[in-house]
Amino acid sequence: MLKAIAIVAAVLAIGIAGILVLALTKPDTFRVERSLAMKVPAEAIYPLVSDFHFWTGWSPYENRDPAMKRTYGGAMAGKGATYAWDGNSNVGAGHMEILEANASSKLRIKLDFERPFEGHNTAEFTFVPQGDATLVTWAMYGPAPLMSKVMQVFINMDTMIGKDFEAGLVSLKKLSEK
Repeated sequence: MLKAIAIVAAVLAIGIAGILVLALTKPDTFRVERSLAMKVPAEAIYPLVSDFHFWTGWSPYENRDPAMKRTYGGAMAGKGATYAWDGNSNVGAGHMEILEANASSKLRIKLDFERPFEGHNTAEFTFVPQGDATLVTWAMYGPAPLMSKVMQVFINMDTMIGKDFEAGLVSLKKLSEK
């Protein structure tokens, strides 16, 4: 019996060591981004992103918990605007603050997650004119601490977050092109 326990413990130790070795090969930072062309000028899209009150109309994260608590603060929109959320396990809790707001060209947001995992990232929206359309890019980037690297052994973060960004951009397009 003792020999069987020792074998199981050795196998588990080797497995954990293998996962840690794989995790340590992951990059120290991550970046996820998606883009979509919208057939309106940036001036029609920018207000929907620079005012957190409008995010309920297009963000894919807003509908995952109907009872989510939202708190708005700071400026009404643009630089200094803040937004905090506290919801179920599908949305967790955290807060955002707009750090940079270059009207109709770029918006940079400090994004802090409190749960289910702590994370400190940057979200960024850029708006690039393309003829009669605007190319909107939604990106998130930041450090990848060890726990994040371990998760990346099992989960493709680009695919997981990217599909949400794609859905959000499609909703933003529908809303802005009305």
